[in-house]
Amino acid sequence: MTFIRLTLISIFLFIGFESIHAQGRQTPVSQQFRLGERIIRIAEPGQLADSVNVWGDVGSSGRYLVPKGTTLPLLLSYSFGPQTLRDGQTNLDWSKMRVEINIQEYDEENNLQTMKEFKYRFEEPFPEGMYKFVVQNDQTVTVRVKRKASFRDYVGVIAPVISAIATSIIIVDRLAGN
Repeated sequence: MTFIRLTLISIFLFIGFESIHAQGRQTPVSQQFRLGERIIRIAEPGQLADSVNVWGDVGSSGRYLVPKGTTLPLLLSYSFGPQTLRDGQTNLDWSKMRVEINIQEYDEENNLQTMKEFKYRFEEPFPEGMYKFVVQNDQTVTVRVKRKASFRDYVGVIAPVISAIATSIIIVDRLAGN
């Protein structure tokens, strides 16, 4: 009987110590925001911050809490920059890649929407004013990566159509032969 009591006491003590130890390992509040609400906190707690949406072809889209005075290139680096590889595209010609960045802002007081636009190619320097552009609270930054269509893209569209037509002709020919 004492063996059972000692075993139960040791189990309860183990569970108690484990729960106390686990409380010290909890995820910080900012990490909970990152996982639950898709709010990415870059600004330190207590630091003046702006809240900016980042959408589109970036490595990590979401709502960013960034320090006041954050520039557009720095915000893009926080979101892991423009993302280009999609749909199994492994052989990209970087000279054909273009990036379009739109910064939208809505002024509720005047019921007015403004938009600033930057366009550039990967091999070219950033456009005039992009380095100095400071993002502000409640702006939405949309990034779109475009590329010119190549011969391979055209073949990828035309080949299935030709294959379907050829298969239909063969089926009709075989059915007519019977």
